[in-house]
Amino acid sequence: MKIIDKYILGKFLGTFFTALLLIISIAIVFDVSEKVEDFRKGASYSEIFLDYYVNFIAFYGNMFSSMIVFISTIWFTSRMTANTEVVAILTGSVSFKRMMLPYFIGATFIALLSLALNHFIIPKTNIKRLKFEHTYVGSGYNEVYSKNIHRQIAPGEFAYFETFNQDRQSGYHFSYEIIEEGKLKSKLASDFVRFDTVLSKWRLDNWTLRTIAEDGTESISYGRKLDTAFSFSPQEVTPRLYTTSMMNTPELLDFIAVEKLRGSENMNAYLVELHRRTSWPASAFVLILIAVSLSTKKTRGGLGLNMTIGLLLCLIYVFMMQVSTTFAAKDTLSPLTAVWLPNFIFAIIGLYLYRIAPK
Repeated sequence: MKIIDKYILGKFLGTFFTALLLIISIAIVFDVSEKVEDFRKGASYSEIFLDYYVNFIAFYGNMFSSMIVFISTIWFTSRMTANTEVVAILTGSVSFKRMMLPYFIGATFIALLSLALNHFIIPKTNIKRLKFEHTYVGSGYNEVYSKNIHRQIAPGEFAYFETFNQDRQSGYHFSYEIIEEGKLKSKLASDFVRFDTVLSKWRLDNWTLRTIAEDGTESISYGRKLDTAFSFSPQEVTPRLYTTSMMNTPELLDFIAVEKLRGSENMNAYLVELHRRTSWPASAFVLILIAVSLSTKKTRGGLGLNMTIGLLLCLIYVFMMQVSTTFAAKDTLSPLTAVWLPNFIFAIIGLYLYRIAPK
């Protein structure tokens, strides 16, 4: 590695971690001022620091790492351009393409770190962070109340809830059907159902069981109360979306496979979560290409203009990500396309800026 590579890489990493520290510090100050009354509900200092803020830093620092890479790269590269350092590098027999090597080395380091955090570490730290928020702040675990839930519990076994409240673990107008070779074998229905956490069984009120024999004859039984065990838990009826953020990628893949079998209505949301864990770190390379190409050209506005353009592009990127994932939730786009589309569009912008950059 040449001296110039070490120089640029040092500036890259130094500016990134300085900006990261500054932004996270500001975020913590605002968060403390907003939640200081909640912390007085009984949270100890160790819980506030270790269970919440250490994991808060990991979560939000990793989430915005690509954006911070982008802004910090524009900052120090624009200063290098203003000090004619870029001109000196390019006139010293170093091509523009070669000059970008240390930038991409730094981006690779941050992207790999972010990938490891996204896929394996952050999901586990989210458990403590969200539990703390639920206990002392009253957020993180929002009540889930769903309607018209159809679930395939196992091949040929289907459950239906007209309404189901996850927090109360109860629902109305429940039915459980067993179908073999396209024919209904039995159907258990009840007006109200709730999960008994003591017995680990489902309790049905005003139930009716319809059974169809091989010869086609039907038998009907009914009653006021019935305790029975099903092969699903309340958490599997309407899995909260935040639960996927607590699963590392191997666990998430297993969860998606089960939810696909059960015909979950939230499949796209789970797939978006899965693909986003890779697309966000990968965006660092695209944003680096844009940042360097944009910052090596001298303009009248100088650093201020470059920073303004950079912040505007960041806002556009985040907006596009939100819009595309919304389309995925409505089945307009596939989750894979929705998550990677902003990277693809910004890659085209980056290649154009690279082409017109002074070399």
